[in-house]
Formats: sequence, structure tokens, C-alpha cells
Amino acid sequence: MSNYFKKDGQTSLMVAADLRRPAAIDQLVTLGKSIDIEVYSDPEAKDPVNVAKSGVKKAKSDGLDFVLVDTGGNVQINEDFMSELVKIKSQISPDEIILVLDSMTGQESVNVANAFNQNLELTGLVLTKLDGDARGGAALSIVSETGVPIKFIGLGEKLDALEEFHPDRLSSRILGMGDVLSFIEKTEKVIDKQEALNLTQKIQKSKFDLEDFNSQLQQIQKMGSISQIMDMIPGISNIKSKIDTNDVGDEKLTKIQSIIFSMTPSERKDPKIIDGSRKRRIASGSGNSVQDVNMLLNQFNNMQKMMKQMSSGKGLQNISKMMFRQ
Repeated sequence: MSNYFKKDGQTSLMVAADLRRPAAIDQLVTLGKSIDIEVYSDPEAKDPVNVAKSGVKKAKSDGLDFVLVDTGGNVQINEDFMSELVKIKSQISPDEIILVLDSMTGQESVNVANAFNQNLELTGLVLTKLDGDARGGAALSIVSETGVPIKFIGLGEKLDALEEFHPDRLSSRILGMGDVLSFIEKTEKVIDKQEALNLTQKIQKSKFDLEDFNSQLQQIQKMGSISQIMDMIPGISNIKSKIDTNDVGDEKLTKIQSIIFSMTPSERKDPKIIDGSRKRRIASGSGNSVQDVNMLLNQFNNMQKMMKQMSSGKGLQNISKMMFRQ
């Protein structure tokens, strides 16, 4: 969530108040460093209530927009644990009390949510692992039984896989109708307008190279997994099971990138200079076969030809003929 707020231009502090799990503090500190967000922690502390109070005080003095207090989580509810959370609530008076749930646990998630809601009056939920078709129904079930609204959903393991929850969009995904609005929002967030303009100019001048190709792959990866992107496009989710994801999946993209990264800058700019010995070096450096390198170069060559046709207008003429052919 801190990463989500950061992308929106807002500042936050994460407070490590989970003192029950031994590695919880270290994990949160490591996570904070990876996204360049400060974490308030006290490894010597014994009372999570004091940690929470001190963290909130620091966030206010630093003038931050948000402070997120990470407390202990426990599927097995007990009085001591719940009493601890009630004390934290009374001391820091939070604007939001959000429970993170694993959507794969089904009815167990409903029971946990009800228990937390009865003691803490939850203001929202975050449902993780909601990247499967069958799990969308679980989300609607939890809301129906607890009456607590879902604020965010997690659609993968990456930090940027957290999305604001929109009931209508989830319903569309469940029904196989896609989620065009989320697709557009993701596209706008990852694509730099100036970079897109520069790329268009390079395509028009037939100067599109492997460096540009790799840049496009990186932008696709920022949008999430290929499977998630397919779920957002109307019609695609209905036939997703019939598509060989090995041909378009994340592992395939990673393999392509490893081959490109093993090339020299001059080879990326002009793949035509890549002869047999260079191919063997690239294959060895990327951990792939020469056949894999040849396949990438052939695909890229075909892509260049297509772009050249499009930029010259021939491609558009051919498309026009196909559209009006009886």
C-alpha cells in the first residue's frame, strides 16, 4: 500500500509493530528499502502499543501523508492477541483499520474477518491472490457475509500487483467480459508519452532496434503478468485456456530479455552483424541455445519488416484491401 501511495505522489511511513513473529521486523525493513520507503522499528521493544504510538508520532512530526502500522496477524484468534490490537486502536485512533486476507482460504477468511470486525470495527479489507477466475466469487462472498468493503485487491506476487477494488470490474472479469478501464489505467501509468513519441519516430524512420524492443518488453512487465493482462481484455479471458501461455508468458519474456542483455550495444542497434560466433557467445552468456537466439533474431527481423511496411503506408493499404474484400 505504501508503494501504491508513493506512485500516486504521496508520502508514508511504515511502522513495524508486529512483535509476535520473529522475522516480521526484518522483512518489513527489507521491503521498505526495496521501495525506498522509511520503516520505523524498535528491535528491542516488547510492547507493540508503544511502537505504534511512537511511529505515528514520528510520521506526524515529519509531515507525511500516511502512516501504515503493520500489526501482528493471526488466523487462530485468541483474547490476548485481540486485546493487543484493541489497545493499539485506542492509542493511535486510526482513520482506517484494514485487514489483509488470503482469498484462497475461503470460509476461513470469512470467519477471521468476522472476528476482527466484531472487535475492531474494520473499515476495509485487502484480498490477496485474487488472480484466479474462481477466486473472484470468494471476494464477493466475503463482502456479503461480513459487510466490510474491499479496499484493495492483490493480483500477483509483485509489489505493483495491488489495485484499488472496483466491484463492477471484478464482476466483468468473473463473467469473462474483461476489464478495459483497469487495462487503460495500467497502460497510462507505465507508458512514458515522450518515450512513446520517440519510438513512433524511430519506427517511421525504420530505426527500431533491439534496445527499443527490450524497452517495450519492460513496459509490458510493469503492467503485470501476461495472464493478468489477458484477463482485462474483453473476449480473451474466455479463450485463455486454449492459448499456449508458454508462447506468450512471463518466462518467455524473461528468456528474450536474457538473450538481449547478453548482446553488446552495437549488436542491439544492428542485429545484422550477429554472425555464428557472436550467436554462440550470446547463447552461452544468456544460458540459452543458439536455436533460441536464431528464433529471436528471426522474429525481430519479421517485426522490422512489418513496421517498415506500416511506416511506408503499404501495410495500411493491405489491411484496407483485406477489410473490403468480398
